[in-house]
Amino acid sequence: METSGGIRASLAGRYASALFDLARDQRQIDAVSHSLDVLSQAMLDSRDFAEVVDSPVVSREEAGSALAALSPQLGLDPITTNFVGVLARNGRKGQLRSVIRAFGRLAAEHRGETVAEVLTARPLNDDQIGQLKQQLRTRAGREVSIDAQVNPDILGGIVVKLGSQMIDASIRTKLNRLAQAMKG
Repeated sequence: METSGGIRASLAGRYASALFDLARDQRQIDAVSHSLDVLSQAMLDSRDFAEVVDSPVVSREEAGSALAALSPQLGLDPITTNFVGVLARNGRKGQLRSVIRAFGRLAAEHRGETVAEVLTARPLNDDQIGQLKQQLRTRAGREVSIDAQVNPDILGGIVVKLGSQMIDASIRTKLNRLAQAMKG
């Protein structure tokens, strides 16, 4: 479990590993994965919610209360609800995004999948993700889970990291190569 060993080396990875171990022991990996996906989407959809998670001005108690109040509305499972409360109380709410990403990798590894980190300038739609999964599945020879992130700084195109392989087809990289070629 090389991936999980690397994940466990970071603070967010240790929290994710503890959550994963608890979810695995209670046979709730899918429920926790779903709840973490809901939390991730809520941070994207709601600036207010993202601010509660990211802002150092929001105290541990305020964050814990806000997360506890939102959990039933978001339909989070009990394990995830308790976990985000622990993160808030321990002053680690800012690690939530990293914990979600690390948990996703652990869950994918548990399912026998390879995780591909995908970076695009704009969000991918479901059809694009499906096509990308199929192409990467062919390349990897096994099921692939997509960890998609958006970064407008790449200007366009896509950057994919699949295991030790990196495929950089971003416009920023192409422009940098062109600039280097023009310099001679």
